[in-house]
Amino acid sequence: MSILDYLLLVVAGFGAGLIGYVTGLASVVSYPALLAVGLPPIAANVTNTVALVSVGIGSLGQSGRILLDGDRRRLVGGGVAALIGGSIGAVVLLLAPADSFKVTVPYLVAIASIALLLQPRLRDLASHHVDRPWIWYVGLAVVSIYGGYFGAGAGIMLLALALIFTSESLWRATLLKSLFLGIANLVAALLFAVSGPVHWTAALAMAIGCLAGGWCGPPTVKRLPAAPLRIAVGIAGLGLAVWLGVDG
Repeated sequence: MSILDYLLLVVAGFGAGLIGYVTGLASVVSYPALLAVGLPPIAANVTNTVALVSVGIGSLGQSGRILLDGDRRRLVGGGVAALIGGSIGAVVLLLAPADSFKVTVPYLVAIASIALLLQPRLRDLASHHVDRPWIWYVGLAVVSIYGGYFGAGAGIMLLALALIFTSESLWRATLLKSLFLGIANLVAALLFAVSGPVHWTAALAMAIGCLAGGWCGPPTVKRLPAAPLRIAVGIAGLGLAVWLGVDG
């Protein structure tokens, strides 16, 4: 890869970190950027997972202290669920044939993009605010499996889950999303570091951008109109799904 490729990854990483915090769809930006610089699908996916760990580090470094004011048992239980789910997802990816992953990716991206476009409807369900701990933990584990396997749209799924099955506010739910997806990504990244085809130079370049984007996410979300960004990324994600399907 050229110097321009690495600069592209840094910029894409920043966009992924920022958009990932605002919309939960970081991989719709970061994954195609890795494909664009020449990485094959499996290598792009595991490299993407490693790089996205820094999104959670950046956003939690900015506002993570807020989480400590809530139910710490929920944090511990959620962390365990995310740890287990992320591990399972990473193992599934490493054991699955490369061709099956290539076939699956367009559908995963399409589902994530549709989830993004439907996000307001999912947020409307938050008005119920009914605490159902077992559903929350099981749902978190399932989303973390998906996050460890691919992850595009996992943030939206987890945010909706937190708003429906816990009494957390939207602000705290967003931080919970960053924390638990960060854990799922971290454990998957550790497994990929040992067994996966990680492109470390590309991962480092993207991680630098992701760290900066994640750090800027909490203050930026208060200033930018989220709806136009959400719609634009959702439409772009559907376009990406079509392109991946045709190209595959």
